Amino acid sequence: MKKKLSAGAETSRPITILIVDDHSVVRAGIRALLNTEPGFKVIGEAENGAKAVEIYGKLQPQLVLMDLRMPILDGVKATRSIRQLDPQALVVILTTHQGDDEVRAAFDAGAMGYLLKNSLGDDLPTALRAVVDGERWVPVEIAKKLSDHATKDKLTERELDVLRRLIGGDSNKELAEKIGVTEHTVKAHLKSIIAKLRVRDRTEAVTVGLRRGMIHLPDEG
Repeated sequence: MKKKLSAGAETSRPITILIVDDHSVVRAGIRALLNTEPGFKVIGEAENGAKAVEIYGKLQPQLVLMDLRMPILDGVKATRSIRQLDPQALVVILTTHQGDDEVRAAFDAGAMGYLLKNSLGDDLPTALRAVVDGERWVPVEIAKKLSDHATKDKLTERELDVLRRLIGGDSNKELAEKIGVTEHTVKAHLKSIIAKLRVRDRTEAVTVGLRRGMIHLPDEG
């Protein structure tokens, strides 16, 4: 198991980094940005979560910059797998998505930081050094969303399943047939979803679910 180094000790030993993103242009941009900063060394890249787990096992980088939505294995699942390989692994999620449910899932999986791609130039070096020093890094706007949405509005797995299926526009009867329950049960789930999300109807529930990262459109991965 690798020994954790503080950022202050990186004068002669740079922080080694694995970049994980399914877009090669994004990986190249992050690599170029880190190459301009002293004290960082990119030692690997991966185009999906499964490859990230494999490469992490071989290279043991000090930090992993992990995209959230990727094919084969997403960032949350990959983070969980890496942390199972190495409980001391430091993973920072790097994404364009800022739904509070996705943030919670990332931290539950063991991530130590959450960065938005539109703030890389300002925050990336500072955030990475903070995480290496044992701090969690959460942008102010993300922290506010987490605070605004208390755990009392968390949907159950069944309610999330119903919410996902609402994207397809199924009727209550169709939903009941697909998930193997009665229409009465579907109506009860919908009532609970609408109440928890503080919305007026199923259409608004889908909109809020997508915005908060509870559900994704089929082509989003």
